[in-house]
Amino acid sequence: MRCRSTLLCAVLGALALAHAPAHADRRHGDHRRGGDPWRFDPRYSHNHYYPSVGYVAYGLPGGSLSIAFGTGHLFFNSGVWFRPYADRYVVIAPPVGVLVPVLPPDCVTVWVGNTMYYYLNGAYYLPAPGRGFAVVAPPPSVETAQANVPAPIKPPPTPVIYPRNGQSPAQTEGDRQECNRWAATQQAALLDADVFQRAVAACMDGRGYTVR
Repeated sequence: MRCRSTLLCAVLGALALAHAPAHADRRHGDHRRGGDPWRFDPRYSHNHYYPSVGYVAYGLPGGSLSIAFGTGHLFFNSGVWFRPYADRYVVIAPPVGVLVPVLPPDCVTVWVGNTMYYYLNGAYYLPAPGRGFAVVAPPPSVETAQANVPAPIKPPPTPVIYPRNGQSPAQTEGDRQECNRWAATQQAALLDADVFQRAVAACMDGRGYTVR
């Protein structure tokens, strides 16, 4: 079962976290980098590339979500977690307990006993009703878990944002991220991707943008 269930997981089309169909050559978090930090994740036939833990990025990919955790913030984008590192960002393994409002559509559902987990880039998630999804410790007997691997599906198109008031690209990106964060606070948006996208569009419209 693809991680697109209306009741369990919302597609992050409005966040531009999935710009192309999921396939073995997909590389998440295409930010500036030195050398080749990519790691291939074949587990459960997930077959995606991700930047390795410890890689330091000069900036965050567009559409990254700011996630409050402890006394600070982490950042999430397409299954990749970052924490601030001086004036840069380092890729980390997500801490157990951190919450993310929505998961991208290319996560894999994994059954361990009678419990269905969501797997993405080495991390396991369980639904946290009303709050999104929580990172949990790898379940016991995970080596014998049964994965339900989706066939590639073309994600919804990335919305086009037009600045009606001549806003600069930097301001547009800042406003978009603010609207993403606001939309993620709406409970209905956590359960339905269409609601999430409409919330972002309404927020951007109020800031002087047309979203198509």
